[in-house]
Amino acid sequence: MEIFEVIQPGPLTTVQDLGRYGYQQYGVPVSGAMDNYALRVANLLVGNNEGEACLEITLLGLQLRVLKDTVVAITGADLSPMLNKSSLPMWEAVIVGRGDTISFPWPKRGCRSYLAVAGGIDVPKVMGSSSTHVKSHIGGLEGRPLCAGDYLKSGQARPTILGRRLPPQYVPEYQNQSELRVILGPQDDYFTEEGIHTFLCSEYTISIKADRMGYRLEGPRIEHKAGADIISDGIPLGAVQVPGDGLPIVLLADRQTTGGYTKVATVITVDVLKLAQAKPGDKVRFLQITEGEAHRFLKEYEQTIYTLKRWIRQSH
Repeated sequence: MEIFEVIQPGPLTTVQDLGRYGYQQYGVPVSGAMDNYALRVANLLVGNNEGEACLEITLLGLQLRVLKDTVVAITGADLSPMLNKSSLPMWEAVIVGRGDTISFPWPKRGCRSYLAVAGGIDVPKVMGSSSTHVKSHIGGLEGRPLCAGDYLKSGQARPTILGRRLPPQYVPEYQNQSELRVILGPQDDYFTEEGIHTFLCSEYTISIKADRMGYRLEGPRIEHKAGADIISDGIPLGAVQVPGDGLPIVLLADRQTTGGYTKVATVITVDVLKLAQAKPGDKVRFLQITEGEAHRFLKEYEQTIYTLKRWIRQSH
């Protein structure tokens, strides 16, 4: 059933879920939500499974007309969401009615907001996922960002508790300066000691060349021992690739599956979420940790999601 009409799409609004796994060997990127914590929580708040398709809204501009009474939750960046002419609460299940308008006029904090609707956004799955990968024109709504005049459908909604609000301690704060924890490698031996020191001890600025594929950073150049080229190998989420110019690129949700430049380090999974909410002009620094610490932080993150699921079940 049609649930929303797109009045204005904003610069980049796409349908995303948790990603398209199992096809990287064929060159198909994972895609999925840049900030999967925000997407998972939004879904849980409206009674969906955590991986249902949502709208990922970048910076500002999206305007929707509601075509049917339903329940929504907005999480992630604070893009000043409005319901008609009133502020729309975030991190909370809210009822919206037929004829209402939902809009995101300007960004206050963060970069990407997520709108979940009871029943999820209903689009055809491609290779098991609803996620949009714009460059290959697959997934989402015809493999592209939303356009004015589009209509969106929702799936079958589950019972939802109105007013369900995320406890404040689980609401992240988005900063203009972030410390990103990394594990060195897999090609850290391709860099001089001075290059590694530069990488770990410098502040970098997110450039305007920042999108769902990766964030190019501006700052001190990272010195290679010889050159930047390697035999192409797999690229994990958060890989910090350093091409010949010595300036790092952090590769994100829409990253290519393989690449032939040296990777000095990998940003840990839980800190990729920080980067997903950073904008051009924001600052980042890198902190080396161990693989064991990275595993512990990931377990803590998943424990948080489990705790929220249990809290939601108990709130029925």
